[in-house]
Amino acid sequence: MKDYAPIKRHQALVSFSKDHHFGLLLVWKIRQGLGKAISAERICNYVLFAFKEDLEKHFKEEEQFLFCRLPVDDDLRKRAQEEHQTIYNLVSAITKNKDDADQLNKFADELEKHIRFEERELFNHLQDVIAPVELEKIAGRLANDSSDIEESWKDRFWEKKVK
Repeated sequence: MKDYAPIKRHQALVSFSKDHHFGLLLVWKIRQGLGKAISAERICNYVLFAFKEDLEKHFKEEEQFLFCRLPVDDDLRKRAQEEHQTIYNLVSAITKNKDDADQLNKFADELEKHIRFEERELFNHLQDVIAPVELEKIAGRLANDSSDIEESWKDRFWEKKVK
């Protein structure tokens, strides 16, 4: 396994990285549960709960506050969005068939791969590309100052729709 040195995160990305820790914990719990012959249905119910309560919100915040700061044709943005869609599709498959341990393994593998990609590549790219003032605005959302950021995001979305 490759050694990775700790990466200094801008404050705007710290909460996203903390969420990733809990995502990796979910992956670990899935694998532990399957390894201990816990029923796939029970694990699926846990995964669906965790997705609805945490991961889905996390994905939407990444899309709203981070991905939109990159050009639409940015390769890392496209990859992150595609991986989000893959995970959404796996959640849908798990919802439809709660007895499928293979789907749980796929979900765990995809989620881990996605988190590692964001931590090792995408977040470094974001720190390099996003202007410091924009990163500060993103960080401000942590201090209940999200209205400014939401308006900025809405303005960008509207500009793209209108043009």
